[in-house]
Amino acid sequence: MEKIKENLKYIIPGVILVVLSIVIVIFYYPKEEEKEVKITQKELPKKEEKEDKYLFVDIKGAVNNPGVYKLKEDSRVIDVINESGGLKENADTSIINLSKKIIDEMVIIIYTKEDIQKYKENISTKKIEEEIKKEIVSIDKNNKAEISTNKEISSKVNINTATKEELQTLSGIGESKAEAIIKYREEKGPFEKIEDIKNVSGIGESAFEKIKENITV
Repeated sequence: MEKIKENLKYIIPGVILVVLSIVIVIFYYPKEEEKEVKITQKELPKKEEKEDKYLFVDIKGAVNNPGVYKLKEDSRVIDVINESGGLKENADTSIINLSKKIIDEMVIIIYTKEDIQKYKENISTKKIEEEIKKEIVSIDKNNKAEISTNKEISSKVNINTATKEELQTLSGIGESKAEAIIKYREEKGPFEKIEDIKNVSGIGESAFEKIKENITV
């Protein structure tokens, strides 16, 4: 009996130590899944914030503060107008797409009502000249002198109103360049002087020299 009691002195502390170890393992040592989640979360890279890209646009004409402005890449023409202080009283945006997205180095020209009226008058004049030409030809097809005189009067091509086919009658102007001229004037308004045609992509100084005597605005 004394021997059993003596052994219990060593057994009981050992049992207590084992039980405590089990409790610590169960309640305090992190599970493998929890460890894995913690490691995974720690190793995940931080989400990179997208930086805003800015573009520079030059706005001219009938706005309160014309100049070069820096705007976000998803901005539109109307945003540039607002940034420049808004439109002047005599501004006319009837031929401008205000919802068009801007591009870098874009040039926006806001024309006045007077400019637009002149542009429309030029179109009307061109149509009248075409009608007169038809009438002269129909009056007497054999009257070569009269027809020739009419051709001389309207021989110059108006780059603001000419059709693609009419533009292609110019030396060195093919279908693609004719389309580029029409696209340019639709987006940026009528040409103010014949030299402005050099701003069209694909038409440089040499091409201009070939056609300058045969074009007008």
